[in-house]
Amino acid sequence: MLALAACTTGESLETDGGDGTSDGTLVVAISSEPDSLDVHVSTASPTFLVLENVYDTLVEPAPDLSFQPALATEWEVSDDLLTWTFHLRAGVTWHNGREFVADDVVASFDRITDAETAANAWRFETVDEVRAVDDRTVEFVLTQPTPNLLANVGGFKGMAIVAPELIDGDGLTTDAIGTGPFRFVSYTPGDRIILEANQDYWGDGPHVDRVEFRFISEPTTALTNLRTGAVHLTNNVPPQEVATLRDDPAVELGQLASNDYWYFTCNFDRAPFDDLDVRRALSYALDREQVAQAAYFDAATPVQSAMPPGNFWATDYAPFSFDPEQARELLAEAGVTDLTVDLMLTNEFPHTLAAAEVLASQWRDVGVDVEIRTLDFASWLDEQGAGSYDCYVLGWLNNLDGEYAYYAQHHSTGSFNFHGYANPQVDQLLDQARASVADADRKPLYHQAARLIIDDVSYGYLYSPQASLAWVPQVSGVEMHPDGKTRLRTVRLGG
Repeated sequence: MLALAACTTGESLETDGGDGTSDGTLVVAISSEPDSLDVHVSTASPTFLVLENVYDTLVEPAPDLSFQPALATEWEVSDDLLTWTFHLRAGVTWHNGREFVADDVVASFDRITDAETAANAWRFETVDEVRAVDDRTVEFVLTQPTPNLLANVGGFKGMAIVAPELIDGDGLTTDAIGTGPFRFVSYTPGDRIILEANQDYWGDGPHVDRVEFRFISEPTTALTNLRTGAVHLTNNVPPQEVATLRDDPAVELGQLASNDYWYFTCNFDRAPFDDLDVRRALSYALDREQVAQAAYFDAATPVQSAMPPGNFWATDYAPFSFDPEQARELLAEAGVTDLTVDLMLTNEFPHTLAAAEVLASQWRDVGVDVEIRTLDFASWLDEQGAGSYDCYVLGWLNNLDGEYAYYAQHHSTGSFNFHGYANPQVDQLLDQARASVADADRKPLYHQAARLIIDDVSYGYLYSPQASLAWVPQVSGVEMHPDGKTRLRTVRLGG
């Protein structure tokens, strides 16, 4: 797999662009704009990519994906494992100048845990109450042991602590007041978002005056802008250019194996996709090496399970070899002929378009016609929620814990189980894993559930990409993280 020489996980990738002390505006190209500024409601990665730099969480992932202090400096768990106590950082102020206190945490989690409002309420089904003990102490009271609570409260900015002043009404859709290294300035739909440095930030940095996120959907255009100096940094790196970029003195390239996966799934409420033989046929028909190559060239690993190789929670179970003949036999046994699949994609992730073309070609080789339907992400989400599709391709990002890869997607009551999968054995295993304490006990439960999920083709796993960033040599202090975070508090513009 391609990697930057001497780069290690989470390492600061310094360039030779001067002493790194000058200020100015850092221009960042991202592939699409947020679907909303409301981090508690959004499920779109561009939202978190931008607001990662505005908001804080109680804890945050370290480069090795353990959890380190953020707004909470330390925490402890009661002997019965049902009360987690977080001690909050002193001297933190909101971007509007008000002091940060424990009631602010309670206000955010009252909203985050509201299933009618927030997209991540499912992560907090075991939380009975979040309460302020005093201005510097917050307690989470649980109904059962929840060993992955740190990942739940700090895994990404969907669990951000937001200013309570914005919670009522539409405040969070038009503004963003946080405690992070940058303040929100403006959002011009279809064009850019501008942030400015928070000079009262509690941590180290920021080291630039402003950040300007520009929405550039075409990767080659983003790269051209980088090479001409119109932007300083982009995460929208064309995979086909990776080999060239590694030898380009005008561009710095960083890559790390991510903990994301991409998959296809089918609508279990539509015939014939409710037939296991049909779903297994579609999975056997795929040459995942070719699909991954089409999506990311040499910068992705073919996978048949949720957790990428090397991840603590990964399983090596991979029953679906590329076997077109087996696919044809299964379709024949299911009595399926002249099948046409409505394959729904979103243009927010261009690599899925290339992957889907190969996937469609391989399905056609076994007698399944494919009609690819490409939508903007907002429309795609509407269609997904309404069940208006045969199959779709998408990814699941930020897999910091075994629960993240399985529960919401494959439990029969999971909040992201839009495809209608239900297996009582899987439910039992996932519920049991939620109630376990030690990771060593939880891991085999997730492995058992994964085998059933894979065999049932709840998801047909395809590939796990590398996280990629490219920047100009005048930029230094870039940190890469396998969870895909782009924290700009350490970045400098050199002279």
